Amino acid sequence: MKKIILAIAAFIPAIAAAQLADSSKRIVPVNAANFRDIGGYKTTDGKEVVWGKVYRSAAINKLTDADLKLLDKKGIHTVVDFRGTREAALAADRLPQDTDYTLSPAGSENIPDAAQLVSLLKQGNFLEKMYGIDGAKYAGDRYRSLFMKLLTVDQKEAVLYHCTGGRDRTGMATALLLYILKVPQQTIEADYLASNIYLAKANKEMFAPMAKLSGMSTEEVEKEFALRPELLRDFFSQLKQQYGSIENFMQQELAVGPKEIAQLRSRYTR
Repeated sequence: MKKIILAIAAFIPAIAAAQLADSSKRIVPVNAANFRDIGGYKTTDGKEVVWGKVYRSAAINKLTDADLKLLDKKGIHTVVDFRGTREAALAADRLPQDTDYTLSPAGSENIPDAAQLVSLLKQGNFLEKMYGIDGAKYAGDRYRSLFMKLLTVDQKEAVLYHCTGGRDRTGMATALLLYILKVPQQTIEADYLASNIYLAKANKEMFAPMAKLSGMSTEEVEKEFALRPELLRDFFSQLKQQYGSIENFMQQELAVGPKEIAQLRSRYTR
């Protein structure tokens, strides 16, 4: 874990490194990559995002019985899954009993297969479309369920949301929530970029065969897949361009207006 902390500190801006230096507390030790608590971040109004109430993750189809007991202990009985219908069926979530599970597949029904992904890699800049045009296009339908659960879940309980890698669809959801909770943009981006570190092992296992299929070097594939602050900024920019502001988007597409934003801040910051 110390190696992870040092790697993060070297990778992200120094001013935000302190927000991620508590990885031993943030990472949930289960058989799922990038499973972490989004609590602990300082807000611009002097508060802090509460711990133990909101979690993000990659796929959770390989959770063990012991992992399920831990989720149960943490009160994680509400799960929102951003994967496509077929994507989710191929790697069905393992969940504690009586979990409120919601599949929210907007924009995920046509996830590229290996051959299509190789083609996109060769074209270059495929992540830009995912975060820019497609990010804004599907954000309303994709994230509406999550914000409704965040507003209505029993306050003694916690919410988990995830996709397959826990970095792109999940990363955009986290950015929206942290933005509404008044977390500084630099910290939002640092949390987002941390997925490059938390998923490093899984990425290495994926990059080598993709490089072989595409004829690209492993370094070239890694560069195409790397999360960058510009991607998240483009996502926000597209929302602002289409709706005038993030707040307008929230109200028009997620039914989260000033009253609901105040409720989210009351629930998830102290």
